[in-house]
Amino acid sequence: MDFGLSDEQRMILATVRDFVTRELVPLEAEVQRGELEGRKFPDRPALRRLQEKARAAGLWGLLTPEEYGGASLGFLMTALITMETSRALVPFTYGGVADNILYRCTAEQKEHYLLPLIQGDRVSCFALTEPDTGSDATNIKMPAVRDGSNWVLNGQKVFITNGAEADFAIVFAVTDRDKGHKGGVTAFLVDRSMGWTSRPIQTMGSWGPAELSFDDVRVPGENVLGDVGNGFLLAMEWIGQGRLLIPARAVGQAQRLLEMALEYARQRVAFGRPIAEYQAIQWMLADSAVEIEEVRWLVLHAAWKADRSPDARHEVSMAKLAGAEMIWRVVDRVMQIHGGLGYTKEMAIERVMRDVRVYRIYEGTDEIQRRSIARNLLSQKARIGSWA
Repeated sequence: MDFGLSDEQRMILATVRDFVTRELVPLEAEVQRGELEGRKFPDRPALRRLQEKARAAGLWGLLTPEEYGGASLGFLMTALITMETSRALVPFTYGGVADNILYRCTAEQKEHYLLPLIQGDRVSCFALTEPDTGSDATNIKMPAVRDGSNWVLNGQKVFITNGAEADFAIVFAVTDRDKGHKGGVTAFLVDRSMGWTSRPIQTMGSWGPAELSFDDVRVPGENVLGDVGNGFLLAMEWIGQGRLLIPARAVGQAQRLLEMALEYARQRVAFGRPIAEYQAIQWMLADSAVEIEEVRWLVLHAAWKADRSPDARHEVSMAKLAGAEMIWRVVDRVMQIHGGLGYTKEMAIERVMRDVRVYRIYEGTDEIQRRSIARNLLSQKARIGSWA
């Protein structure tokens, strides 16, 4: 097997490393100051400026098809880029992207939603989770009732990423309760101007989800995304893509944290010796290095499979589960190595610890990933040790 990169891939990653070193790493101190002052950095304008700088370097629309101005790099290359980018402990996403299911839009919908989203002129959010429906997405209750050529939406969605900033939401609602989730859920494109409101939800980390409220919100029939009744399949397609990039991000963050721990262990002296010479510290460093490498290859294999198969859910579930748990263990060890200093807001360690805890919850909890993996094995949909 050839694990090498092509010349083009090496060139792209070199560009990424240069951008990260030149533009993102110097902002880490500003992110920490924002934490101390109670403000978010980078905010939306600052993020847009960074994305434009990345665009000038050719880093734009990593998964976006070329016909829409994207690079169409595929999942494997996007995973590698995500790992490199996340080594800078600065919240950042590349521009030129859109929710993958929006490519199912009609021509008119693309002009109003997809294209402005890719250009960064609009912000979207994915609204599936409800107050009583988290992991069991098949049990959503929010109704959409047909009224002439319109649909009327009532209810709430919670823990919606970008919900406080979004210009429009992709909302999943029940249009035929008798058919259940397999044919009774529909996706709608709902502009904020149609009447829904949002309320930020305070969390322990930088993830700032929102609660969305719909009170007799009227949505034109032409704002149905895809076909009526096909919404649940679209929701699962959306979730599947996001799950892959979470562990890729975890790998990059963990690599940077381990580098910080190595440097500190060499410099910090206790009882007359650098703490790097003590076995207790060495074991934490070694365990972290092994676990990072394990997850890195799980992610790359899942991405490789996703580029070649319409169904890589089993591999993605394993990568997501392993990555979410790995980063939590690594950041805990790195804080332990730094001692009291790591617990302070002078360093990024405590911030990363708060941020990555949600990896084990959103876009499929650890428990949901384990259930999916076990079911695939028991049903023989996935076979142990198979590369196919």
